[in-house]
Amino acid sequence: MTYRTDSGRTSRSTGPRSETVSSTQGLTNARTRIVGDRTGAGADAVVGIVRLLRLARERVGAHARRAASVVTPLGWTALAVVPAAFLAGYGFGLQELVVVAWLGLVLLVVGALYLIGRLTVDVDLDLPAPRVTVGDPAEGEVIVRNPARRAILGLTVEIPVGRGLAELALPGLRGGAEARRRFVVPTARRGVIELGPVRSVRADPIGLVRREVVWAGSRSLYVHPHTIAIPSTSTGFIRDLEGSPTRDLSSADVSFHALREYSPGDDRRYIHWKSTAKTGTYMVRQFEETRRSHLVVALSLATGDYATEDEFELAVSAAASLGARAIRDTRTLSVVASERTPEFAKRKVFAVRTLSTVTRTRLLDDLAGVEQADSALGVVDLARVTATKIGGVSVAFLVCGSLPTPAQLRTASAFFPIGVEVVAIVCDPDTVPGLRQVAGLRVLTIGYLADLQKALARSAAT
Repeated sequence: MTYRTDSGRTSRSTGPRSETVSSTQGLTNARTRIVGDRTGAGADAVVGIVRLLRLARERVGAHARRAASVVTPLGWTALAVVPAAFLAGYGFGLQELVVVAWLGLVLLVVGALYLIGRLTVDVDLDLPAPRVTVGDPAEGEVIVRNPARRAILGLTVEIPVGRGLAELALPGLRGGAEARRRFVVPTARRGVIELGPVRSVRADPIGLVRREVVWAGSRSLYVHPHTIAIPSTSTGFIRDLEGSPTRDLSSADVSFHALREYSPGDDRRYIHWKSTAKTGTYMVRQFEETRRSHLVVALSLATGDYATEDEFELAVSAAASLGARAIRDTRTLSVVASERTPEFAKRKVFAVRTLSTVTRTRLLDDLAGVEQADSALGVVDLARVTATKIGGVSVAFLVCGSLPTPAQLRTASAFFPIGVEVVAIVCDPDTVPGLRQVAGLRVLTIGYLADLQKALARSAAT
């Protein structure tokens, strides 16, 4: 397989390793930050030590978090102060420290009593609307039931909401009673928010100890990107036996158009013998080409292609709008995003992640979870892999931020075969929107999502 580079030279790779390069040039991950481009045994040893230290830190942190889940920082302080107060009080004859020591010991014993016993309740987590758009209100609901005969006192439950935490205080429940409480889920940012698992918390009044019991499972809330209705794209068709006839003529297809005189090189199977007998000249059938659209939307996830996070969010919304329109028009569609190189990989991996285009909802679910990455493929490498892996493309939309240069965009478009219409959608809120032609490439700059609708409508009209 031969690839073109930015400098115009070609490189050839064969075999199953055609999707990787043999150097770390252009790669940004944990390995390159530690040892740079070095790949020898010494570099491998340094990386191995760093990975072991990271693993040890994670294990120690897990045990520390498990201990901290029972004893609070105030409890650890009391555990350290009480023995010290006993030693100092009895050692130096200070009655005040002795009183403090015994008081602290009593508080620790009382706190330990709060941890004794088992809570018999049923806790469920419900998500009425599992999919919302950015900015739309979203709520979750916790249902607590007391299946036992005896009543239980008030209960505090905590629900992890993404990186945040929702805390609800529930009243006491008599036997067989049920309580429901709703909580608000923030949807100011696109993403997949994990809710739960719900855990009940038992703690002493002072806050020395606490006991957590995990009850319900997790739920996922998909916060979809904004989309806008855009006109149906009618350009960039390719020949296809299942398509519609056009005005372009062909010597071999399924839609008959007319007869013409035989020319050297024509297929003899299409000679019309009855007309040949009447005219005395070989006559062959001529057909109209039939075509069908195959759209590709390629979204760059490389941090180096975007100046701000707003540019990236605008790019995701633009890709979602294009894909949703193609699905609505029941066209052949492929939506791909940059794949990232693993943190400790020695080589830059050339691959793309294919998003689901079965339904509009499935596509938006996948786009809700995409994130930027330093090691993700940039727009040039993304176009290279997309053109190699996906065949029969008629229109290719390359969605990126404001940092790729016009030369890089031209290089990216050159990877697609001749006849494929390539449109680069540059998301830049700080630039005047516009549409320009650059060496066979259309560059569409948008500052707001509405600009995409207007620009495509003007393009279709012209």
